[in-house]
Amino acid sequence: MSSVIVGRTGPFSGQSVVLGAASLRFGRKSDNDVIIVSTRASRLHAEIVAEGDAFVLHDHNSRNGTYVNDRRVTRHVLEHGDVIRIGDETFAFETQEALETVMDLSQLDIPRAAAPADPAGLRVTVAGGGPVGLAFALMLENALAGRVSITVYEGRWTRTGSEVAWKDETHGNVRRQQVVTVQSRQYLALTEEIQAALFSDAAHFSEMWPVGPDSVGGRPPRNIRIAYVEDRLLDLANSKAAIRLVPKRFDPSEHESRLTQEHVLVICEGGRSRTREHYGDRFGAADASIYSLDGEHLQDVVLGLRVKSPLTDQMSVLLTVSQNRFLLNSLRGEGFLNMRLTREEAKAVIGIDPVRQVFEECIAARPCVMSRHEDNEFVCPTHGTLFLPALLRGSPLWKRIQEGLRLFGVAEDDLSAITSFRLDMVQRPRFTAQLSRSTATSPGTYGFLLGDAANAIHFWPGRGLNSGLASAVSLARSLGQTWRGRPLRDADFIRHEAAMSMLQYRHKSRAWNAMVATDETGVTRAIKDIIARSMEQDPVRGPARVPAVGPEAERPDLEALFERMRAIRERLAPRLPGMPADRELRDHLATLAPTTLRTLQESGAWDTLIVGGEEVDIDLFYQSDAPVYVARPTDPRTLGPDSGPQQTTFNPA
Repeated sequence: MSSVIVGRTGPFSGQSVVLGAASLRFGRKSDNDVIIVSTRASRLHAEIVAEGDAFVLHDHNSRNGTYVNDRRVTRHVLEHGDVIRIGDETFAFETQEALETVMDLSQLDIPRAAAPADPAGLRVTVAGGGPVGLAFALMLENALAGRVSITVYEGRWTRTGSEVAWKDETHGNVRRQQVVTVQSRQYLALTEEIQAALFSDAAHFSEMWPVGPDSVGGRPPRNIRIAYVEDRLLDLANSKAAIRLVPKRFDPSEHESRLTQEHVLVICEGGRSRTREHYGDRFGAADASIYSLDGEHLQDVVLGLRVKSPLTDQMSVLLTVSQNRFLLNSLRGEGFLNMRLTREEAKAVIGIDPVRQVFEECIAARPCVMSRHEDNEFVCPTHGTLFLPALLRGSPLWKRIQEGLRLFGVAEDDLSAITSFRLDMVQRPRFTAQLSRSTATSPGTYGFLLGDAANAIHFWPGRGLNSGLASAVSLARSLGQTWRGRPLRDADFIRHEAAMSMLQYRHKSRAWNAMVATDETGVTRAIKDIIARSMEQDPVRGPARVPAVGPEAERPDLEALFERMRAIRERLAPRLPGMPADRELRDHLATLAPTTLRTLQESGAWDTLIVGGEEVDIDLFYQSDAPVYVARPTDPRTLGPDSGPQQTTFNPA
């Protein structure tokens, strides 16, 4: 007999969850199964646990209590019809035997015309329905039209009628408004249908970065908001009969028996994927030592500031690549200004609960997005916390945030939200693994890591989504070429595994150079430590800088930064017309405080030879007409003294 929890009032109203062996957690933290928006709820408020044949509700010492049928409980064995109240939201406990019509809507098969019925079709489960998971599903549906059925799980979705949509803030989900830069090599590899969905409206993308040496067909990179990418891809997926969308987080233990009947499990839940960790023994242990310095695994913490800048794209590009402290990635001036933090600054990224008067790390741990309210406080809508450095307007971190705003001409009123990212990288030994072998009753299941679950990359070089899309394209092509209705084999994925290894090498070597810098003596240091050192008191000059009052020549940091920007401008000008002239550059730099100029100058410029340059070309791995030469086996006794090795040619299609 199955049992369900059904939302009655609040954001979860009308939705339901089937209870199983895995516990169901309620609370304000965004990693709970049911997120309670009410500020009267605790971070982990309550939990439903299977105990024998019953389901038991446990209160986790919550501040305001858990109620069943208006009676406060600490432990309660649930019965049909019980009404649970947490904060301002209520839920009903129902049993399938008592209420046959109550079903988990996420499991409901909506009848669709022309649904594929081929029993020999490829069966695929996708854990994670972000841009990478959806792009993969759409690419594979196109490659195996009529021969594939795909189920995609995503906990940030909700069902609206017969379709699935993204949850919003009322459901505890803050949409990702960051702007990403997609290289032409990646977006041109997508299907024409996907390209049309993303780029048919020029108002939703811009081409602020110049054409690079690896741009395809002279097409420049495109800046596009990630929430827009998610919306358009989900709209497309809703229209595909072969793609079933499940608004629920994938639980590998819950679906273990069903997965044995699937051919493929694709894991693209992000860098903290629980599904990947569940199958950790299959994919092997990740190595952190390769991205370590002096025995320490390097991490960067970046503060994301949602802003609107009045500067031209050309000026924004020039300011961004000339230093390593701030990065603006925007769509016509609106986007996120990313600020690389020192170790001490990272400790200051903290929220405060105004009710309990205690510190919370929600902005640093999840991360959460804190939006500006009318009283100029930055508030987390999920946890009700406030951004502490903004409350202490004289705090060192808030002053340095203002330095970044001034660098890009952003008025403080045009700073609308704050979030943070913790960026670290590991080396993964493999991206493909056999999860179960084929038997007389099961086809054998292969698992694949895509996107950040495979290659979590420091985003400073702007290649995270590019790597994810490339991995989705590679796997879709690999399955499209190899699927013949028979059990899959390791040999079917040699090309894909090679492509993934090359993506890891290229993008992570590029990203490593965004984390460290080597000085003229050959000493390598973390860029965050170089920034910290630039702000320390100079034993000779006293404080980092005192305001200059003499001629410009007496401001060596301004002059050094100005000359660096002039050199970068000369390189970019042929590919990005409209660059600012000398006077405009100098006047803009002169508005910055001497301490800011010193930090920008000492942080160093982007290593554009590493950050830019050749992308991984997935096409190379899937060219059907590329000949491969191998030695033909021969008996050396039959060859004359002048005979060279004989070769044969075959096509690897």
